[in-house]
Amino acid sequence: MASTVHVTGRMAHIPAAAAAVTAAAVPLAGWTVHSVIWHRRFAAARRDPLTESLGRSDFTLRADRLIRAYGNDVLVLLADVDHFKAVNDTHGHAAGDQLLVAVADRLTRWAGPRGVVGRLGGDEFGVAAYIGSGRRHARIDQLDKMLAAPVPLEDDVLLTPAVSVGAAAPDLVGTRDLSDLLRAADTAMYAGKHTGRTVLAGPEHRNAPTVNGRRAGRPGTHTSRQAA
Repeated sequence: MASTVHVTGRMAHIPAAAAAVTAAAVPLAGWTVHSVIWHRRFAAARRDPLTESLGRSDFTLRADRLIRAYGNDVLVLLADVDHFKAVNDTHGHAAGDQLLVAVADRLTRWAGPRGVVGRLGGDEFGVAAYIGSGRRHARIDQLDKMLAAPVPLEDDVLLTPAVSVGAAAPDLVGTRDLSDLLRAADTAMYAGKHTGRTVLAGPEHRNAPTVNGRRAGRPGTHTSRQAA
């Protein structure tokens, strides 16, 4: 039995099986489009909507993969925007948002295609990047210059960012565990707080005392209320 369809005003006959395939293709195509849209929305929800950086869980997952793939040639960073509350109070929250977006963008460009950036807190970012051991110091100097470049705000205002950064490499810290590397980077970051220079962690930074899973003295622990 044949089915009849209209083609540019004429009557045409196609086999019933072909008609069934054609009819099924319409809802299938609709489902494909729906699936693509759903996956895009799901991926977007796993990113910070302001900076488009990865959320903590996805950052952790991808940073772990990088370390497994490249070992000692991975550099793990923790970056914290200094005086962020003062920026919001002085220039407004829109300016604070612009600053966070600029910092995230610079970290992402610096990390490159084989790096990942995650927003771990309000003004705190984690980075894991493939960087050969022989290039660490040059790339760290490059990052310091990138982060210190002025950020243009509205009304021709230029805001000079202050970002504290700690860096940890598996061979220098003595571990390939991401949690330990982040803790070492966190401790190194606070050792050089407000200096404008990234501090490269050593094994002594890995074993820093912690309170509730965070470096002792860090904002959010019960041992200190000092603002970053």
